[in-house]
Amino acid sequence: MTLPDPSVRLDRRFSDPDAQPTPWPQVREQLSAAPLYWLSTVRPDGRPHTTPLIGVWVADALHICTGAEEQKARNLASNPAVTVTTGTAALDAGTDVVVEGTAGLLAEDGALRDVAAEYLRKYGPEWQFDVRDGAFHHEHSSPLVYRIDAAAVFAFAKGVSGQTRFEWGGFAR
Repeated sequence: MTLPDPSVRLDRRFSDPDAQPTPWPQVREQLSAAPLYWLSTVRPDGRPHTTPLIGVWVADALHICTGAEEQKARNLASNPAVTVTTGTAALDAGTDVVVEGTAGLLAEDGALRDVAAEYLRKYGPEWQFDVRDGAFHHEHSSPLVYRIDAAAVFAFAKGVSGQTRFEWGGFAR
């Protein structure tokens, strides 16, 4: 699946007067290259849960994997809403990116093979997964794989501060 070009809006309320919108290709590349992401989910009782994890950008979506018994998997079983962040800890340089969307289980072998290949390319042989029967398999575990479809993405440019919002048909894509 290839995403259509998003609508792009620079929020002047939170941007320097001479700021320009961050280009979508730059944000997409940052989402692809980031070594670490922070995933926020919602617990069944409504409390937030945030955890660092690795992930890969494949077929215009971020993909993560986790054990079925981990808190994030239990949260996603009852509420697929997520926020994912990545960026830099620098105060005045770089761009931070926030993805708002939904996470869905990925269980199709062909798509899983593409995701597994990207984990191997990006993170090395420690993250090599076998794919069979609609699942990842790694040594003694079979992690769940989630595809995170973005409803909106925000880029927070630093230096010349600018807040850019990208959307694909509002919050339902």
